[in-house]
Amino acid sequence: MTTDGPTPSQLIDLKIESLPDWRGETLARMRKLIHEADPEVEETWKWRGVPVFEHSGILTTAEVYKAAVKLTFAKGASLPDPKGLFNASLEGNARRAIDIPQGAEIDEAAFKALVRAAVELNMAKKKK
Repeated sequence: MTTDGPTPSQLIDLKIESLPDWRGETLARMRKLIHEADPEVEETWKWRGVPVFEHSGILTTAEVYKAAVKLTFAKGASLPDPKGLFNASLEGNARRAIDIPQGAEIDEAAFKALVRAAVELNMAKKKK
């Protein structure tokens, strides 16, 4: 299979480079944490410009808005969140999101635990 364009990882690199402010830094930091939590994560590019991180299904998307970088976990409602990182899309049946505004600190260990829990959930559903 040949591709005529940039890979999803290259597109994410370009997205980060196109955001020369705190949003690019935040997206790069969260991407790094996702890879640290799951070295086997696959980066994809969907819906006309949304970075997506997958492992046996979607783990999280990373959307960039003017006021926040939003990480939406596809099955967030089924994930343990003892540190209360989810702060958006709380009314959804399946998804949960973390909005990260400028200057916000993220509990890195808790975030990595969420990513690992999302991987475990996807793997468990895949086995069924």
